[in-house]
Amino acid sequence: MTVAGVATQRTALDVAAIQVALIAEGLDGWLLYDLRGINPIALDVTGVGRQGGHLATRRWYYLIPSTGEPRGLVHAIESRTLTHLPGAAERYAGRQQLESGLQRLLAGMRRVAMEYSPLCAIPYVARVDAGTVELIRQFGVEVASSGDLVQRFSAVWHDAEIATHHAAADRLHRVKDRAFDAVASRTRDRVPTTEYDIQQLMAGWFTDEGLVSDSAPNVSAGEHAGDPHYLPTATATRAIRADDLVLLDLWGKLDRPGAVFADITWVGYTGRQVPDRMTRAFAAVRDARDAGIGLVQSRLRADRDVRGWEVDRASASVLRDAGYGDRILHRTGHSLGEAVHGNGVNMDDYETHDDRRLLPGTGFTIEPGVYFDDFGVRSEINMIVQAHDAILTGPLQTSIVNLI
Repeated sequence: MTVAGVATQRTALDVAAIQVALIAEGLDGWLLYDLRGINPIALDVTGVGRQGGHLATRRWYYLIPSTGEPRGLVHAIESRTLTHLPGAAERYAGRQQLESGLQRLLAGMRRVAMEYSPLCAIPYVARVDAGTVELIRQFGVEVASSGDLVQRFSAVWHDAEIATHHAAADRLHRVKDRAFDAVASRTRDRVPTTEYDIQQLMAGWFTDEGLVSDSAPNVSAGEHAGDPHYLPTATATRAIRADDLVLLDLWGKLDRPGAVFADITWVGYTGRQVPDRMTRAFAAVRDARDAGIGLVQSRLRADRDVRGWEVDRASASVLRDAGYGDRILHRTGHSLGEAVHGNGVNMDDYETHDDRRLLPGTGFTIEPGVYFDDFGVRSEINMIVQAHDAILTGPLQTSIVNLI
């Protein structure tokens, strides 16, 4: 069974599917390379490091040609690095053996894909160092970006991953609701409360819900909400008082292998009447978010491609038309995966120009925001692309929540 045309589970490396994609893109091969984890995309695609039982501290290369058997190059003291993958691997020890072995590995190749982005246009793809690119070019081989291959073979979720995302999203919203309830009750009862206090309550609820993350959630009050990447700590925090705007940003995934992240942001106000200035700003953010959602869904329902930069432009244009252009500080959204920032398309025509198209089975955020010296507002939702549509995986905030 599939979910809206998406394969049901992640399988072993599908060489045949990769070769079809290579031929379609006019590539002779995909050269995957890593040294001590500098290229997480190569690790994800090949599964190197997930088998256990050996170290991988030296350079390794794995070439998937457009036709024929894959082949690799590994250090002699780490000869088992690629044994779980199809094809044979040559061993090297010294640097001269490395270069001669690499030249043999690339024999017959004219154009290969690597985790490289021209002019670093998409830095999330640019995982291979410049020196290694120079080394490959030294053998007369052109290096092209693997960005579209990464999308297909590293960023696509299957049924099991999609299920973990839905579960995580549901649990994040429960934590968010409990946090807003705590802020409201403490404000009403005049219990001294800081951002850090609420953050630590949320961290405990993460544990209760079986969620893990790379960081405790963000709780930002007042002027701190104007800093998109603020995080309170025990020593750097602010009191939450009456008539404060409070922004919650929380991201997490189930505590199990292969789980993928959900990531949401909501805003509330600890008073009966939200100031007009905040109301207007949030309305613009809400409309910008909905413009991004609308573009994605309308294009996919019409069986038309949609690119990351187009989503960003659709959302950001709403903010600019509303007079908030100079208050935009970040892109509209990012890919989701086993890390909160995944390897797929970002909704970005601001920090980068991401021209990759959204593929079925990929998950991402839409999260426009505007930021001022005394407050900031953002609305973050998650979407999953299906074969002819895209779905939201949580409710939409339509106005600032009154925390009274």
